[in-house]
Amino acid sequence: MEFFREKALFRNEEKPLHPFWVMVYKEVSDQVRSWRFIILSALMALTCMGSLYTALMNIGKAVKPNDPEGAFFFLKLFTVSDGTLPPFHVFIAFLGPLIGISLGFDAINSEQNGRTLSRIMAQPIHRDYIINAKFVSSLIVISILLFALNLLVMGFGLIIIGIPPTAGEFLRVMSFLVLSIVYVAFWLNLSILFSVRFRQAATSALTSIAVWLFFSVFYQIIVSLIAKSLSPSPETASPHQLIKFQQLILNLSRLTPRQLFSDATTTLLMPSIRSLGPLTMEQVYGAIPSPLPLGQSLMLVWPQLTALIAATVLCFTLSYVFFMKKEVRSR
Repeated sequence: MEFFREKALFRNEEKPLHPFWVMVYKEVSDQVRSWRFIILSALMALTCMGSLYTALMNIGKAVKPNDPEGAFFFLKLFTVSDGTLPPFHVFIAFLGPLIGISLGFDAINSEQNGRTLSRIMAQPIHRDYIINAKFVSSLIVISILLFALNLLVMGFGLIIIGIPPTAGEFLRVMSFLVLSIVYVAFWLNLSILFSVRFRQAATSALTSIAVWLFFSVFYQIIVSLIAKSLSPSPETASPHQLIKFQQLILNLSRLTPRQLFSDATTTLLMPSIRSLGPLTMEQVYGAIPSPLPLGQSLMLVWPQLTALIAATVLCFTLSYVFFMKKEVRSR
């Protein structure tokens, strides 16, 4: 029996890896050793420590006697700030797209310009293994980075304040982690799409950064101008018209991935938030100021999460289709 067991183990050790996972491991190794990933990871770690320090210095002031979020003391590590530095989830919303763009802007065109794409395609592998391996490897790196940053905040917070997170707080942090991965994956797939469409890596990088800047800065300015031009007069407009106007502005703002991410993260990390839209006095009257359970918070942010997943899948589908039809011969 021992002979056959050792022989079976030897056969398992000699079994080669699937070509797809060989490509994934190679891409992960290249990305982790690249200087741009090391620099961006160091930047994310520094901002994470800065926001954690600010939260720890102001966490005592954030606790109030009648605070409905008093039972979620540990979550204040991710949300408290005194204005000098943004909280942790705001840093993720601002710097997370840079991580995704940096990992995907030259995923395809660098291989084509380096004349390695045609050599890879000459091997006995499926064509879609290339773009799938690029996406999966980058997603693995992003997931490990964000998971490490969340554990860093939780670990230092646990050591300093000495209060462990409850099961509900831990599940909310894990839900925030999954949401952050989906958010960064959207920008990753968008940059891969531009990498497939544009031959030069500089062009795809500039296009990705331009889209990021437009949604982060200029789109809010456009929405503010629209709101100023369409704003009804408070003296003549009815409450129903004012609520419809506020709902219109909110829906316009939610066309950006950052607004969707911000709405979802604030709801998950601040359980006292019970609505993401305007409420009438009849709806507010009689409401008990108590935090929502995790299931209700997830139901509240389900449209935002679904929209982010749909946008991510759409970008990947377009990248996949364009790559499968792309001419890969070097010129």
